[in-house]
Amino acid sequence: MKSVLCYGDSLTWGYNAEGPSRHAYADRWPSILQGELGSTVNVIADGLNGRTTAFDDHLAGEDRNGARTLPVVLGTHSPLDLVIIMLGANDMKPWIHGNAFVSKHGMARLAQIVRTHPYQLNAPAPELLIVSPPAVSRTDNVEFSQAFAGGNEASRHLAMHYAALAEEIGCHFFDAGTVARTTPLDGVHLDAENTRAIGKALAPMVRRILES
Repeated sequence: MKSVLCYGDSLTWGYNAEGPSRHAYADRWPSILQGELGSTVNVIADGLNGRTTAFDDHLAGEDRNGARTLPVVLGTHSPLDLVIIMLGANDMKPWIHGNAFVSKHGMARLAQIVRTHPYQLNAPAPELLIVSPPAVSRTDNVEFSQAFAGGNEASRHLAMHYAALAEEIGCHFFDAGTVARTTPLDGVHLDAENTRAIGKALAPMVRRILES
């Protein structure tokens, strides 16, 4: 059986701006991906609200620095055939850095960790698929508009920088913004239809990667 790790933030966790609440398990994009790929693939969802690529955010009880927590996650779920990373939206918060070019470097650090981690039982490093999240959008939600001030402009450049990184290091890339849009309820998260769209769109690419 093939194993695929989906490493991300609230978009992977399934944060639902309505309520707010958490999307039903069946609506989260890793669950849709699992359904599309079938029983010969094990899709592992590891999403944490507020997770960044490689930067500290001490406003929560969990460690939100994706670079610091990724080695533990890789060791926990090894061996892996593919790691999908969709992070960067939380980097757009101005107190994190709010700059897509800097997020490229954060994602590069994550890619380095995936490729150099000392996997147990001498397992080979998995394939890597970098996913650029849908851009932050304008919202009348005061809390989120302040928390992500400027993010609607900065996040539009994530796909360009991530695509360039993928070409530089020779890994796979997908722009989730081509199939999904963030909800105007908070400008950051996805409604059920859009999170499902990401899982469905990723399935053909993931299938090709696993079969190659």
